[in-house]
Amino acid sequence: MQQPKRMLSFSQIVNMNIGFFGIQFSFGLQQSNMSPIYSYLGAHEASLPILLLAGPVTGLIVQPIVGAMSDRTISRWGRRTPYFLVGAILCSIGLLSMPFSPTLWMAASLLWILDAANNITMEPYRAFVSDKLNPEQHTFGFLTQSAFTGLAQTLAYMTPSLLVVFGMNKDTVNASHIPHIVISAFLIGSLFSIATIVWTVTTTPEDRLRPEQLRQIRSRPAGWQHTFNEILAAVREMPCVMKQLALVKLFQWYAMVCYWQYITLSLAHTVYGSDNPASQGFRDAGLLTGKLGAFYNFIAFLAAFALVPFSRRFGPKLTHGVSLTLAGIGMLSIPMIANPALLPIPMLGIGVAWASIMGNPYVLLAGCIPPERTGVYMGIFNMFIVIPMIIQAFTLPLLYRTWLGGSPENVIRLAGGLLLCASVAVLFVKVKAPRNMASLPLSEANG
Repeated sequence: MQQPKRMLSFSQIVNMNIGFFGIQFSFGLQQSNMSPIYSYLGAHEASLPILLLAGPVTGLIVQPIVGAMSDRTISRWGRRTPYFLVGAILCSIGLLSMPFSPTLWMAASLLWILDAANNITMEPYRAFVSDKLNPEQHTFGFLTQSAFTGLAQTLAYMTPSLLVVFGMNKDTVNASHIPHIVISAFLIGSLFSIATIVWTVTTTPEDRLRPEQLRQIRSRPAGWQHTFNEILAAVREMPCVMKQLALVKLFQWYAMVCYWQYITLSLAHTVYGSDNPASQGFRDAGLLTGKLGAFYNFIAFLAAFALVPFSRRFGPKLTHGVSLTLAGIGMLSIPMIANPALLPIPMLGIGVAWASIMGNPYVLLAGCIPPERTGVYMGIFNMFIVIPMIIQAFTLPLLYRTWLGGSPENVIRLAGGLLLCASVAVLFVKVKAPRNMASLPLSEANG
């Protein structure tokens, strides 16, 4: 029988999630800047999904393997910590190098390294949160992680604009047409990546493994073949909730990738009437994307905490469905808005949904997986994120000229429709009735 874990305080849960800030700052820089960087280096807009394939492919390969390895790891630093540190160091190197790419192939190669590093860190980190917290605190723990996602990506999206406020020239570019403000943002991200992970490792050591856990890990056969077989066995024995969430995640992640890849191009058309990457209008669209991304991520930061009582009272399933509906309506309205001052309105719904996407599915997952397989199942669950991204990378270029008329705005409309489909798919996820956390005293709920 699993022994109860010590309830953690608010500050302890915050400290253990600060490292997630660095991971998500890196992702925010990629979401807001990789499509423009590829465009500056001469990429055609229809090829963007293929060029951005690094994230989903590395996630598909790396996360289940690293998750399974971390379940088996015994070290003086714990099971998950070695992966945090290695991933953070590689991520910092990737962020440091990316904006100095002189060619398209070099930028694409560095993105593969950067995404592999992020994926080495990501799922052991989610497993770390599940390891440390009692089930009663999973909602608060994972939604705190979601809050740091919102905060980190707010700052990542806003950094170029803030640098302009602090005196940098937004039109100064290097020989590859990459703005200096973008280069500086990546350098800042490189520092955050390693510093935040070091903070978490220093303030929140992993729990010591109990003798029976050590015996269980040591009794498992060693070698890559056994690790691979364990992943296959976990897939075969996957809990029903995971299978039911697959369709939800197919729709929601296909939609979000469409948004990240084409929002700058869509705004350049609808707001600035430009499709030339070398034009001032295109650079202004990039800055506007950063501001809007910062806004919806700040909303996600606030919403993550606001969703805690809703998820406890109504359950993460219903909360997630409503959030996705708000985002779908918001995305459908974006191409109809030409006035930048009105664009924050649809971003409200997108921000609420982003908070829910990064938190509530993991709340549902954490309650249905065996503790000894937390790492591998967190990695497998990520496959339901990256497989939709891979499908999107290969299907959207086929649809772009035919069904979508070569229009970035229609890609955003497609994203909105898919989020509404995801909200319907949530209704078919069958979960056990959650414990009514609203009845818990605040001291018990928050540790």
